Amino acid sequence: MTLIARASESNFIPVPAGMHLSRCYRVVDLGTQKSEYMGTVKNLRKVMLQFEVHGEDDLGNPIVTGKGEPMTISKNYTLSLAEMATLRKDLQTWRGREFTADELKGFELTNILDKWAMISVVLTENNGKTYTNIGAVMPVPAAIRQAGMPKAFNKIGMFVIDSPDMEMFNSFSEGLQNKIAQSPEWQSRIGVQTYTPPPSLPKTAAPAADAYEFNDSIPF
Repeated sequence: MTLIARASESNFIPVPAGMHLSRCYRVVDLGTQKSEYMGTVKNLRKVMLQFEVHGEDDLGNPIVTGKGEPMTISKNYTLSLAEMATLRKDLQTWRGREFTADELKGFELTNILDKWAMISVVLTENNGKTYTNIGAVMPVPAAIRQAGMPKAFNKIGMFVIDSPDMEMFNSFSEGLQNKIAQSPEWQSRIGVQTYTPPPSLPKTAAPAADAYEFNDSIPF
């Protein structure tokens, strides 16, 4: 009798590189995660932004999954608006202006839910593997907005460890669940199954695309 392990084939199809119209539909609190940069290890609070992608690739094929649904892509950030923080830089290029001093005292991330953006998707190589990443987040040009936005697909939502939506948590991939579960914030809440949504968090389904305010040049 033999027992043979083989590498499994992945059916995952990444979002193609390029500039794509997208919509932020989910913000996920990842808790404190270990980060290493240039040999320095730090424990930093992280957050993930998830976008659904609309449009076509260079060959004119719709950017959809095998089920015909919009592909999705995410980017992890340190939860900080410090001057050099990537989250601050991306939010500022997305909204088209810098934060005011008052805004920097505390920016509510629910403000970016259901907001449209142009994202630059880039390919990176690491250890012989190719990964797709969001390189930049920018506002949607007026011409595109005025021509009409696609119909929103995914329900908007925010996952916060302090008041976890377990239904949403159970919908995450195993890898994302494990990442959240290893955070000290989650470890301190093991066994908690209740959920009280923040007052500012909408729980309704995604509104129609015409809810986008075309006359507002700053999306949030």
